[in-house]
Order: sequence, then structure tokens, then C-alpha cells
Amino acid sequence: RREIILSAGSIGSPQILMLSGIGSGSELQRLGIEVKSDLAGVGKNLQDHLQARPVFKTNLSTINVETSNYFKQALIGLQYILTQRGPMTMAASLGTGFLKTEAHLETPDIQFHIQPFSADMPSKVTHSFSAFTASVLQLRPESTGYLSLKSPNHLEAPEIYPNYLSTDTDCRTIVKGVRIAREIAACQPLRSSVTEEHSPGSSVDLNDEDATLDWIRRTAVTIYHPTGTCKMGTDEMAVVTPNLKVKGVDGLRVADASIMPRITSGNTNAPAIMIGEKASNLILKEA
Repeated sequence: RREIILSAGSIGSPQILMLSGIGSGSELQRLGIEVKSDLAGVGKNLQDHLQARPVFKTNLSTINVETSNYFKQALIGLQYILTQRGPMTMAASLGTGFLKTEAHLETPDIQFHIQPFSADMPSKVTHSFSAFTASVLQLRPESTGYLSLKSPNHLEAPEIYPNYLSTDTDCRTIVKGVRIAREIAACQPLRSSVTEEHSPGSSVDLNDEDATLDWIRRTAVTIYHPTGTCKMGTDEMAVVTPNLKVKGVDGLRVADASIMPRITSGNTNAPAIMIGEKASNLILKEA
């Protein structure tokens, strides 16, 4: 028995479903797409981890200076070819930590990713000075967004509305996370290696929550953990059933992070692998 397994991620999977006529009937009809299954939840319930990125200049060597010209980059490439060691073997974040913003919490509510480089934006060129980034995110955001099609053209990217920081809890939590990052950098032994706080910087007082939140809104970016846009469940907004089958469609399942009803409290890579393993077991059981 044959099935189609859709695993295009939390952006690609709902986009493909909607282009195929599976989604909100009214939204699809507005674009001239024939409705195959009217599922209002397709593309909704978008959840993601938003990272604020405090940056600290340092007297230590970092990727910023170790890759500052083509000669250094060539040496790094040669090192990897000959020894399989060096910067090319590293993940983006070399350290991580889970902390509580309040002592009464049962479990951590923020996560740090310590990165031995810095940039105004992760997709931009690194700074010319040596620095590291103490990326901090809220583990269980309450804010949810959605994505929608611009047109029936599969080559046109969908519009994405993450609605970050749309609840008071989300705002308070990430502000506290940034403050904790700044306080840690001001303590020994790290303090002796920090020459200056580059951002938020001295213009944003440690205790000024409004200014900190404004800086976060202007500079924070996704850490690439989108989930939830084809959520699993039994309610009216569910897209797939508990066995990952798309509701109202025969022979079609979704198996990726988009089926998560709620985002996981940490990195999404391992949970996404688990979803794939579980999907394979479900398929084999019904074969």
C-alpha cells in the first residue's frame, strides 16, 4: 500500500498542502485554488524560539578574527582537509545552558547558546573585532503566528507572520534572560576576558526593562526552530491525526516539526528525528 509522506518542515509542509488544496477553504478559494480538504489549521499555530543576541568584545581569539581574510580562511580549510579539525568542525554554538529567570519555577524557562563569533545579524558578515555572542531565548513562548500563500505560484515564498513577543509573559521572560546574560558577563572569571559590552551596550541601562525590550524588538531574530503549522490533534484546528494522517485525505501523512502541537523546550532537531522514527513505526504497523 502506497502513501505520500510530507516532510518539508514547518514552512514548506503547510505551503505544499495549501498549494495542493488542503487548508482554509475561504483562503484557498480567494487565490483560485480548488479546495480538496477544508482544514483551517494549515499554516496556523506557528511557534518559534526568538533569540536575543547580547554581544561582548573580548581579548580572546574568536572566529571574527580567525576568519578575517582569505589567507586565514584558506588555512582553516587546509587544516580541515588534512586533520579534520579546527573551526570547520564546530557547530555554531559551542556551549549551551538552561536557566530559570525566577527561582520558584519548576523547570528552566530560558536557554543560552554561546557562540564564538558576532555579527549585526547571523546572516551578515562577522564584526571586525573579536567578540562572542550570548544568545538567549525563551523556551516556552506563548506567542503564535501563521503563514499564508501570496499566490498559487509554488515558486513564490509564503508570507510568514511569527507574531513574536505578543504576550506579556514572552516580553518579561526574554528581558530577564538578557539581563542574566549581561550580569554573567560582568562576573569573574568571564569579566577579565570581556573588554566591552557591544550590545545592548552602555546606552541601555541594565535595569531599564523598556529600553531592553525595545532593543530586543529591533535586533532579535529566529534561531530556526519553527514548529506547529500542521499540528497533530483531535480538535478543529488539528491538521493531522495522532497517527500523522492528514485529516480528510487518504494516503497522506506529515512527518516533521510542523506536527508539534506545542514547541519543545529546547532545540528541535532531536524531536524532529523522533517524529520521523515514530512515523516509520506507524507506517510499518499498518503495512
